[in-house]
Amino acid sequence: MTAKATIRVFIADDHAIVREGLKQILAESRDMIVAGEADNGLDAIRLFRSAECHVMLLDISMPDRNGIDVLKQVRKENPDIAVLMLSMHREDQYAIRSLKAGAAGYLTKQSAPRELVTAIRQVAAGQKYVSAALAQELAAHIGEDRDAAPHDTLSDREYQTLIMIASGKTVGDIAEELSLSVKTISEYRARLLVKMKLRNNSELTHYAIKNQLIE
Repeated sequence: MTAKATIRVFIADDHAIVREGLKQILAESRDMIVAGEADNGLDAIRLFRSAECHVMLLDISMPDRNGIDVLKQVRKENPDIAVLMLSMHREDQYAIRSLKAGAAGYLTKQSAPRELVTAIRQVAAGQKYVSAALAQELAAHIGEDRDAAPHDTLSDREYQTLIMIASGKTVGDIAEELSLSVKTISEYRARLLVKMKLRNNSELTHYAIKNQLIE
């Protein structure tokens, strides 16, 4: 798209306050308009199809569908759309997975409004957007000549479960937050423990802290 073209942005976030805040930021930018919005993963996939948007702002922790799952489906249906992932999590927890899955960029929700606007313009122009801190993390990740770490072998949902358990949340807490059954979360937990050769939540949390997956 040309530099002067209006950037049509679709917002997918389950928190109404966050969506309103994002819409207010976009309203102050003359080259951007909100083309649609959704408060869950399935609606994000369904509604973006008719939104004719250039950029999707996508929360990584959507209810009913993992944000990365939504990202993959959206990119499959429309390879030209630029998806900018938004998250409450530290960049190094989910950014690399998001970029590998096809995201055009990754921002934490604590980012300044000016950075968000810059990121939207950059990805709309066909470029990638990462913060300076994330750029260093990516450089270190690429430069590592080693076998994959145990947590790198996890699926996106298993990895999300790992982070949430290590952050002190119970299986029930996670199930409620992700709108999934306790049985499903328990299966993710069981699988990730087997893959990582860990025995319990205590060992899981110790691993996460040792590998700086959580603060």
